[in-house]
Amino acid sequence: MNAAPHKVWGSPISGLSSMLGARSTNEQMGPGAMKWFAREKPGDIWDEAIPAPLGDIEAADRIRGICDAATPSAELVGHPGARGKTADERRYKREGERFRSAARVAMEIAMKISDDLMRDDAVRRIVELCMKAKDIETAQILYRAIQTQWIRESVGRDYPGLG
Repeated sequence: MNAAPHKVWGSPISGLSSMLGARSTNEQMGPGAMKWFAREKPGDIWDEAIPAPLGDIEAADRIRGICDAATPSAELVGHPGARGKTADERRYKREGERFRSAARVAMEIAMKISDDLMRDDAVRRIVELCMKAKDIETAQILYRAIQTQWIRESVGRDYPGLG
């Protein structure tokens, strides 16, 4: 019960193109033919509009998402060798703007959280983000705003220079 060998008539793409009656690649490509391949860079989470007022849990979750998304930018800004060539300088500047924008939006959202514990946890996340970017001044101000004793002690242990 041997099956008949399957003949291959070229690549699957060329076979598909000929079956569909497509013209050669050069004939297909006109001005702007590849535009649909170009993808727009997705926006940052902190740039997204908030459709309605957030509850405390949604606000804390949004701050967590913002801090997670901004961590690579903060780490690049805080890295001592991040500055250098012109291209690196542009990237450093762009990532610095991303970090500052994310931190600003996260702080604005944190101010609206009414539950003290949730707000302090959110502020702790922002402090950690600032410390990754070596933004000590902002981190110290935020550290002083933490009211929950055990969160304040935990941040003080992790970053002794803040206290």
